[in-house]
Amino acid sequence: MKKVYKRIITLLIVLVAAAAAWYFIIRKPEEPITLQTAKPERGYIAQSVTATGKIEPEDTVAVGTQVSGIIRYLYADFNSKVKKGQLIAELDKSLLQATLDQYKGNLQNAESQLVFQENNFNRQNQLYKVEAISKADYDSAVNSYNAAKSNVATVKAQVRQAAKNLAYADIYSSIDGVVLNRNISIGQTVAASFSTPTLFIIAKDITRMQVQANVDEADIGDVKAADRATFTVDAFINDQFNGTVKEIRLHPSVSANVVTYTTIINAPNNDMKLKPGMTANIIIYTKEVNNTLLIPVKALTFTPDSSLLSVYQIEGQASGKRMTTPVRGNGGSNNAAIHIAKSRKDNSGAPKQKATVWVLQGKKIVKKRIVTGLNDNLQVEVLSGLAENDVVITGVTGGNTSTGTAKPGGSPFLPQRRSSGSSGNRGGR
Repeated sequence: MKKVYKRIITLLIVLVAAAAAWYFIIRKPEEPITLQTAKPERGYIAQSVTATGKIEPEDTVAVGTQVSGIIRYLYADFNSKVKKGQLIAELDKSLLQATLDQYKGNLQNAESQLVFQENNFNRQNQLYKVEAISKADYDSAVNSYNAAKSNVATVKAQVRQAAKNLAYADIYSSIDGVVLNRNISIGQTVAASFSTPTLFIIAKDITRMQVQANVDEADIGDVKAADRATFTVDAFINDQFNGTVKEIRLHPSVSANVVTYTTIINAPNNDMKLKPGMTANIIIYTKEVNNTLLIPVKALTFTPDSSLLSVYQIEGQASGKRMTTPVRGNGGSNNAAIHIAKSRKDNSGAPKQKATVWVLQGKKIVKKRIVTGLNDNLQVEVLSGLAENDVVITGVTGGNTSTGTAKPGGSPFLPQRRSSGSSGNRGGR
């Protein structure tokens, strides 16, 4: 019996020691329940759409030639600054000059014939008056005289045309600007028989550029003239350029079944960094609000559960229904396009929607209904229902809650509490 008692006592000692080791060494104490909160803050929020496009000068002119010939001289090159009326190229004039000389000779001959026919007509007219010749001879003299006058007029027109063609051999700039492109070289033959060949492309003013943005048809409804825009180019990735929407062209472009509309954005280029043909990544701000009340978007998706009852008193039914806001784009972190389901609007154009948030008041969690406006996927504008001194709950940590992962043994497809994120508001411009 003594051996049995000893074994029981030893077993009890081992069990107590194991329990003590588990409790004091192995067991991790349960973290206290902590609510993540944020106070509404005033700041800047915007709704925007993104697009890509190209940098182009505001006004360009294609300079061509109306006559064919061989390029003899060039007086302008790429990037040359030219003035209106400045000679920039010259064609070989030998054939054109020969044609003009030929017509001038024909004119002298025609004028000589006119003098002869005029004298002949005067003689025939006097003879006809005294009835020395027949009416047929008189009519023949009149016809020859009139034909000679018409021939002189025709040859004079040919002389003017040849002189004009000779003048067209000199190519002049039609505007003040900068040569963007030169399509010809000395010795090259240009033919203007069927269409006018383009010799130069001249930009009027490269200190005033424009962005031709391709805006998707799903976004174009929010864009309007005078909207503020910003864009970047690959050559100056750290620089942000500003512009303003000038117009939306009504002619659509279709590529791979995607419909886009060309939107023109004015872009000052005083520092001459922007060059024609650069690719631009554009953000057009369709709605902007300054100094408005903002809360984190996570506050709209938080719903308290029974695990908080041990610490807090919950006032209001915690319905499982959460507000869902349709969002397009990559989120507000990179100013991507945000689209919000629209309903009634106020004077500022901000969309209004009803939502529910939970406010911490001491040891109480109180449900409040609010009206929201713009949403950039990180923060949301509060139009009514909250004050600046309210403490909005955005998530919970500790206790038996999970931070985005399924509980052990639970299904990963069941809804989990969303409690991650910072407690501060990211509002502000």
